[in-house]
Parts: sequence; C-alpha cells; structure tokens
Amino acid sequence: MTKFPELKTQRLLLRLAKTDDIGSILSFYQKNEDHLASTSPLLASDFYTDLYWQKRIKDDLTEFEQDRSVRLFLFADNAVIGFINFSGILRGAAHFCYLGYGIALDKQGQGLMKEALVKAIEYMFNKHNIHRIMANYLLDNARSGKLLEKLGFTKEGIAKDYLYLQGMWQDHVLTSLTNHAWTSKGIIYE
Repeated sequence: MTKFPELKTQRLLLRLAKTDDIGSILSFYQKNEDHLASTSPLLASDFYTDLYWQKRIKDDLTEFEQDRSVRLFLFADNAVIGFINFSGILRGAAHFCYLGYGIALDKQGQGLMKEALVKAIEYMFNKHNIHRIMANYLLDNARSGKLLEKLGFTKEGIAKDYLYLQGMWQDHVLTSLTNHAWTSKGIIYE
C-alpha cells in the first residue's frame, strides 16, 4: 500500500485530503473565492459541493498512487488554509512537474507558504526523485515572484498566452528549480 505523506513544519501540517476534510476545504474556497479567482481557471459548476470533492479526493489519491500528482492541503489548527499542487509529473528523460499553490487571504504575509513550500519541495526532491519543478506566475503577481525567488527558482522567460484565466489568455513568467541531488539510480526508461 502506498504511504501517503503527512509533512509537518513548525506551524503547519501538509497532506492529501480525506473525505472528512470536505467541510474545511469548502470553507477555505468559499471564504477565498474572490482572492483566488485571478489565478484560478474557471471552476466546475459543482466545485462548491460535497459530491464534487468526494470525487476529487478519490481522483487525487489515484493520481498520487500512479505518480502523476501530489496535491497537498495546508492545515493550521485543523483547518485548511491553503494548497500546494505538484501536477503533470513526467518521468522518462524528464523527471519534472509543475507547481501551483494558494493561501488564504488572511494568512498572507506570515511566511506560511514559504514554510510549507520548503517542506513540500524537499519531499518531492527526496521522496519522489523529481529533477525539476516548474512554477509559473502572472506578470503582475509580484508576491508570488518574490516567494519563488526566495526559494531559489530561476526565471527562464515569459510565456505568451500561457493560461486561460478569467476568460482570457494570460502571459506568465516561467521559473524552475532543479534538484542538484537527483540520481538516476533505479530509473527505468520506457
């Protein structure tokens, strides 16, 4: 059986969601709907329902077991305050993934996301043997740009019309972080 991560930092617990978390997940997204809207794709019509999250949690666990994604929620005092998603995991000659994240508006500026990302990136590099993590942000999202820079991500350029957000294609700054301790030991190429 696959061991699901439970990553602890000084102030947070990071883990995959369980069905018992649906109430807290819904509360987080409802309270932060406006805050997260500018950086989120259009949401499914049933996004704010128990049924949607029951299926989503099941799908996220399946993707984890298949080494396709690691979708973590950030918990403080047993409440969801954010998320970190490592998605699009690709193996073969690549060994990379994409990083997405978000935190509650009232938790910004406290260093919580940096604390969580340090732990989550360490986990991805050491336990999943990821070589490269790519994180991309909107041109006007200076807060995200500063955070990624503090974490050691390198700017690689601008992608025109990169993601369809809020009804329009939007340019993004491309960044990445490389795992210099990556090893090819045990890797099977298909």
